[in-house]
Amino acid sequence: MRSRPEHHPAPLLPAALLAVLLAGCSHVVYYAQAINGHLEVMRASRPIADVVVDPASDPTLREQLEQVQAIRDFASRELALPENHSYRTYADLERPYVVWNVFAAPEFSLNPLRWCLLMVGCVSYRGYYDRLDAERFAAELRQQGYETFIGGVPAYSTLGHFADPVLSTFLRLGTLEVARTVFHELAHQLVFVPGDTQFNESFATAVENEGMRRWMMVRANPEQRSVFATQRARQAALARLIHAYRKEFAALYASDRTADQKRVNKIRLFAALRGDYADLKASWGGYAGYDAVFDDQLNNARLVALALYSELVPAFETLLAECRQDLPLFYQRVATLAALDADSRRAALTRLLVTASDAGQEPADITADTAGE
Repeated sequence: MRSRPEHHPAPLLPAALLAVLLAGCSHVVYYAQAINGHLEVMRASRPIADVVVDPASDPTLREQLEQVQAIRDFASRELALPENHSYRTYADLERPYVVWNVFAAPEFSLNPLRWCLLMVGCVSYRGYYDRLDAERFAAELRQQGYETFIGGVPAYSTLGHFADPVLSTFLRLGTLEVARTVFHELAHQLVFVPGDTQFNESFATAVENEGMRRWMMVRANPEQRSVFATQRARQAALARLIHAYRKEFAALYASDRTADQKRVNKIRLFAALRGDYADLKASWGGYAGYDAVFDDQLNNARLVALALYSELVPAFETLLAECRQDLPLFYQRVATLAALDADSRRAALTRLLVTASDAGQEPADITADTAGE
């Protein structure tokens, strides 16, 4: 999707990649592109330690990768995230994104189209290593009457099945975004529920947020902390805005109005959303980093994509607070939730959301890889 100047958190897991391991003969072409795409990424990777000591390496790249090594060590040492070979290698992909995800939703629904795949279950997106392939698939879905959105992904996780490399696609975004990405993607290796994208992404975002809080405390100077605090405040404000409008869209689509009446009111709601964003932007002194979210692609599919990271984050952050910020204990509690059946898990998270709401906590993040391009 888009490249947001300010905020580019870790993207969604490309479900196709793991599904191909056991996929059999169905959707051969789709799975083949996932296998080939990932193998190309792995072939391009080199141990970071080798790149750092190579006198032919660009000095700026060497400095960036030394920072990556510190981030990776911090993730395992201070956040109790897996200690393995992931993010110990580097791959220059020579393109802006590693994968492009396609999201789709009906004209009058915020329930996304889902694709069921082995190992990862049913997910709310379909990933392609080639942008043109993603565009062709999105065009097919639009012909079937779905609204679509294509989101560029700078990173992904293979859940520990492979040693995931640091990619040029997120290294280019700066040290803070590298830290966000590494914390987020390593969290997927700890707990992952096949078929529950929102649970997985919200949990990883909560870990990412706590990791960034701790990283900033020990590694950032006062100016960097101030900039980061401003970023988080903007993200939280935008998340609250999107969350409120998702409720209004859901109410409209569930109403007994005719299709024509829904279309008219849908247009009005999107116009109102853009207007409220303009007011929010003005309160930021004209900061335009989120303009891409509100471009001509703003539709149900994009609202679906935006919700994956933010809707359940307050529940997980409430659970972390109940654990007194003890991350190993938090991971155990999350694993217990993950072991529940879908209805029980959702009920438990809903109770945590009520607690978060009573405490005045709102959805806390908007994902960059679903914001626009």
